[in-house]
Amino acid sequence: MPLSRRTLLSAAALSPAAALLDPASASAASPPGDVVGKVTVGYQGWFACPGDGAPIGGWWHWSRDRFQPPSPSNTTIVSWPDMRDYTHAYPTAYPNLGSGGPAALFSSYDQQTVDTHFGWMRTYGIDTAALQRFNPFGDEGPTRDAMYQKVRTAAEATGRKFYIMWDVSGWPNMQSEIKTDWSTKISALTASSAYARQNGKPVVCIWGFGFNDENHTFSQAACLDVINWLKGQGCYVIGGVPTYWREGKNDSRAGYLDVYHAFHAISPWMVGRTGDLDGLDWFYTNVNTADQADCNAHGIDYQPCALPGDLSSGHRRHGDYYWRSIYNMVRLGAQGLYVSMFDEFNEGNQIAKTAETQASIPAGTGIRALDEDGTRCDADYYLRITTDGGKMLKGQIALTATRPTQPTTGTTPPPTTGDLAAGKPASASSVNGSFAAANATDSNAGSYWESANNAFPQWVQVDLGSAVGLTSVVLRLPAGWERRTQTISIQDGGSGAALKSAAGYVFDPASGNAVTVTLPGTAVRYLRLSFASNTGWPAAQLSQISAYADSAPPPPPPVTDLARGHATSSSGSTQSYGPGNVVDGDAGTYWESTNNAFPQWVQVDLGAAATVGRFVLKLPPSWGARTQTLSISGSTNGSSFTTLVPSAGRTFDPGGSNTVTLTATPANIRYVRATITANTGWPAGQLSALEVYPS
Repeated sequence: MPLSRRTLLSAAALSPAAALLDPASASAASPPGDVVGKVTVGYQGWFACPGDGAPIGGWWHWSRDRFQPPSPSNTTIVSWPDMRDYTHAYPTAYPNLGSGGPAALFSSYDQQTVDTHFGWMRTYGIDTAALQRFNPFGDEGPTRDAMYQKVRTAAEATGRKFYIMWDVSGWPNMQSEIKTDWSTKISALTASSAYARQNGKPVVCIWGFGFNDENHTFSQAACLDVINWLKGQGCYVIGGVPTYWREGKNDSRAGYLDVYHAFHAISPWMVGRTGDLDGLDWFYTNVNTADQADCNAHGIDYQPCALPGDLSSGHRRHGDYYWRSIYNMVRLGAQGLYVSMFDEFNEGNQIAKTAETQASIPAGTGIRALDEDGTRCDADYYLRITTDGGKMLKGQIALTATRPTQPTTGTTPPPTTGDLAAGKPASASSVNGSFAAANATDSNAGSYWESANNAFPQWVQVDLGSAVGLTSVVLRLPAGWERRTQTISIQDGGSGAALKSAAGYVFDPASGNAVTVTLPGTAVRYLRLSFASNTGWPAAQLSQISAYADSAPPPPPPVTDLARGHATSSSGSTQSYGPGNVVDGDAGTYWESTNNAFPQWVQVDLGAAATVGRFVLKLPPSWGARTQTLSISGSTNGSSFTTLVPSAGRTFDPGGSNTVTLTATPANIRYVRATITANTGWPAGQLSALEVYPS
């Protein structure tokens, strides 16, 4: 799978501190224009749906298999859009929303969608959009060509500016074809009154020169040739460059400083580099400050990333993360801001209107809403933060470290709650083998509780911790299981009072094997489900129970995968299936070792020593079953390893989401290595995820 910004999230190692720059000494290389002094947002515009007319066809960027509708087992997104402003919506195979409504998504190919997005930009004071453009000579070329015309129409109608941002990831003939693309298509586009100009020149951006990975292998000479050619065409050229461009290390190739200094403006990539406020401050002190000084010294405009944070990983802290990111770059003296991103629901770092609560998200999917940390946030909250950030950049409000924007405007209804059953203690009338009751309240939709066979009735019960008025429950089976009907009644496990009488509930893989049951709001602490029959198996079965109420304590903070986005290495890899795929958060991408050459290993550097004790290994969910003989070892120095989990055959089964969880005595380590010595499904080591947790 070609590596691009969607998958290039490996966190770079920290570098020595640089001398602090007095923000007052920072001066723009260029006067205000459509980039300098302005807020620019990255605009993907890459979502399509069957029936929208897009040449590429299918569920482009919504589904892993774009020819099948998106569902919990066939998805590329981690956040859910707020759909209330769209007039066109496309039904999916997700279960219904928590409110009971259908789960539908927008298409970027609809002009109404683009008009809506640019209308938001106008409302919230966003100046410019950088329209992403991937290899236009590939299969998505015709769709991308149509998108720039749709963006042009919307930008002209709303008074916004836009420019083309080529992402050169995986573009083999980039050096010649990017020139052809400019000459035959993009140069004509700059005649639009809405096309961004800086210093009187049409703006273009190239994202991807100098990145230190197999998907950006362009030579210095090729990069300089393209930059200088575009400058010769009269363009103002921005470089989307690695985080460590100036030092030539970590994510940056060494020796490319002449390439970077050839740009008119530099915009270093920051997505996935840190998930907390301390990390943002570290980069401000140790990376961004010296970046700004270098740009000043070379007459280059600095356009750093401003990050809303990954909603799916719990980074946002109801706006504090985004504001700190903006504040740090404004106090630095940056010439402009590049917000990463506007509509990036795949990585969860979008500022576009997003589902506020579980009521607006497909039930039981675990997708996080804006209230994921217990604070109610309006759907437009991150757009409103952007408004204030733009005012601060332009000197219209004072520089302040305190976020002036409140999560709600005071006109929204009271907050709803998250899943009250998640992580809570569970018990059951019986258990079949290892299929414990706790599997129904863990975070893994592939694990499940199963009762003793051939012995109905059976029950499973959750202790919610305190009495709450439940309004609905969502019941799930593993997404890949075949259709079945279970007869279930719901009671107060403490008093025995009925909350819902027995009824047959159909679990269908076409709807994600999820069932939503409404409840009368009766306050209960012990939620019990009683099973009288199951047409698919002679036992009661449940992989997840989620409980919702109108008022309840916020959910606990998420447990973070310590390996996500960190640096990786391996004993070997095949084709494009590199080790970085095991930490990109995408279960569909994978590492594959050199074939027919066991043993093989893949390793992640956590960046610093941490206490670890649980490891989650995955293969793509659709793959057939196989057993890999593997062990887990750890190291503090990257050279001397200690066995944490001994070698044994581990079965990856699509019935269990092709997921294997291993535990070890907690140990303080920095490097985690999975060593594979055999694989019954392929003559190589294979993993799509190596997740590392404290316990």
